[in-house]
Amino acid sequence: MYCRYCGKKLPANAAYCVDCGVQVPNGNKYCYNCGVQTKPEQDVCLKCGVSLTGKRISTPYAGDKDWLTTLLLAIFVGSLGVHRFYVGKIGTGIAMLFTLGGCGIWTLIDIIMIATGDFKDDMGRPLKKD
Repeated sequence: MYCRYCGKKLPANAAYCVDCGVQVPNGNKYCYNCGVQTKPEQDVCLKCGVSLTGKRISTPYAGDKDWLTTLLLAIFVGSLGVHRFYVGKIGTGIAMLFTLGGCGIWTLIDIIMIATGDFKDDMGRPLKKD
């Protein structure tokens, strides 16, 4: 069993994580990312797709997408939907490509959303700010 907060391995009967000190709630059955109830033996949250074992899942769009990169892509090639392809939103990226960013309106809305931190990746996670 692993801590859902720091990802360190826990003894089977642990009540607290020895690394981060967080109490293990009722058999460690909640996703640390979205809070949905999970089964203790589950390795991946079925709602948000995050690894519950502390190990990174190697899927094409599971990584943290950078906020600044997304913003720059939206500013310079946003009308082609490149920033949406970057964060894994392939369907809306194609739609932006064919409509030239909704004649620029959709692109402007995306730039504002990215700048204010409201833009999410394809898994619903916020963009990473370094």
